[in-house]
Amino acid sequence: MFTGIIEELGIIKSLDLLKDSARLTIEASFVLKGSQIGDSIAVNGVCLTATAIGSGSFSVDVMYETLQRTNLQELKQHTKVNLERALQLQSRLGGHLVSGHVDGIGKITAMTPVGIAQTYRIQTSPKITSSLLPKGSVAIDGISLTVIDVGDDFFTVSLIPHTFQHTTLGFKRIGSTVNLETDIIGKYVARFLQKDHSPPQTKKDISVEFLTENGFI
Repeated sequence: MFTGIIEELGIIKSLDLLKDSARLTIEASFVLKGSQIGDSIAVNGVCLTATAIGSGSFSVDVMYETLQRTNLQELKQHTKVNLERALQLQSRLGGHLVSGHVDGIGKITAMTPVGIAQTYRIQTSPKITSSLLPKGSVAIDGISLTVIDVGDDFFTVSLIPHTFQHTTLGFKRIGSTVNLETDIIGKYVARFLQKDHSPPQTKKDISVEFLTENGFI
């Protein structure tokens, strides 16, 4: 579990893209403090397991399912990535609860300066937008942000200068893709409301119609 507060910008040192998987080695320093092999580190909002930790870098394996559902397959050597270590129970929850399990991909279609901030318009599928609401939370490439507006196939967020300067969103352009994860609590509520929670019908009331239909009279 993560908070969506980016701890460090890492740099792709090397990547091996195979047919059904990939292996990334990422230059980093801060997120290596206290990290061990087997620990979870979010890379652009994707929860990955550190399989090797060296001096100034760590490696992760990316399976086929993750490559298909995220934009990690678009990474290249020297690309910057957002990094965050897994949440500790005694940590402050500065953003919101982020699982690192990406729901889908969006595309930046507009970047508009508004005062000191930058407003980004993200186009995505209705499946994603149906789980969003104004003033709610969304993780974009692992960054916890507040939703401003929501349409059928888009939503907008606003970035303060700190976020623009210290995350990968500052390097994105119109047309760039981003990983999206909607609020985990909202997803569970939506799933609960979609289900029929009425008790199963185990018997019918006995009536003349019932007896007739079933050949008793």
